[in-house]
Amino acid sequence: MTRSWISDTPDEVEHPPVPLGINEMAVPRVAILLSLSTILVILLSTAWIGISAYSFMSQLEDSFGSVDESMLEMDGRWAWEVDLLFDTCDSREGDWDWPENLSSQDDVFLYPGELRCDWEHQGSGDRASVAVYNRGNQTLDLLLEIEGANVLFSSSDDTQMLINEFQGNDSIILEIELTEDVDESSFTVVASHVALVSAEVKLDVTVFKGVEERELHSKDGDRLQVNYKVWDADTGELLDEGDLLVTAGDDPNYIEGFGWSAIGLDINSVAPVGTPAGWGPGTSHITLLPPSIAYGGSESHELKNSWLRFELEVTAIVGV
Repeated sequence: MTRSWISDTPDEVEHPPVPLGINEMAVPRVAILLSLSTILVILLSTAWIGISAYSFMSQLEDSFGSVDESMLEMDGRWAWEVDLLFDTCDSREGDWDWPENLSSQDDVFLYPGELRCDWEHQGSGDRASVAVYNRGNQTLDLLLEIEGANVLFSSSDDTQMLINEFQGNDSIILEIELTEDVDESSFTVVASHVALVSAEVKLDVTVFKGVEERELHSKDGDRLQVNYKVWDADTGELLDEGDLLVTAGDDPNYIEGFGWSAIGLDINSVAPVGTPAGWGPGTSHITLLPPSIAYGGSESHELKNSWLRFELEVTAIVGV
């Protein structure tokens, strides 16, 4: 009688080897090995990112040094301010009232707090001027960043810009550019200290489409023919008016804020018959200049403490 455990069939036929693909133990082993490998790669990547971040922060601290927070504060505020030159600004969060008399403020700051401003644009490519004021005596290193879509700093063609060695009691004016023809949008300009990112001052801007859309928008370096009027912002007294040729942006022939007030004026590229392209009619806007970018640097000038309100109308763009 043949026993059940005795067979005349070769063992390899009766019990063929199981292929790896259907080996019930092989699949979990491979999965476990792959999981362990993935975990190891993730741990190594995390460690590498951590080391890189630490190295970057160390380099940043070495570049700008440590900062004493108290040296950046004045009267409970950070020692710098940001505004848009257009005369369309007010309290950013509604927590302070606009001064009845700007020039008589008994304060080191130009404004009682942070600002929000309106910008009426006339098409894609339109420009505006943002001013940053260092109201303290300390030299600052600031990072400016635009939070929001469709707006860039023109000089860097980016949403970020670094201001190094910003001297005390000084100001800097920067051109910003609208990259798309939007009906209405908003953005925020944040000016923070590079060594203390929590030290930041914000400017909120609402940008909306105007009714006088033009094809040409004055930018830094353009030569413009403008008609201007200037008033004392506190008394409303008309101080002067006339026609001038001005370089938009930095024009050493005039007070600092006048050239930058010419940024963002608009005109058609197709002119009336008999006149060259870039000649009227053009748009106008009103800007508000604090003493620091008006006559504040002229000790003997009668308007050294005055805030000035300018209305500029472009009649021709004569060169770029």
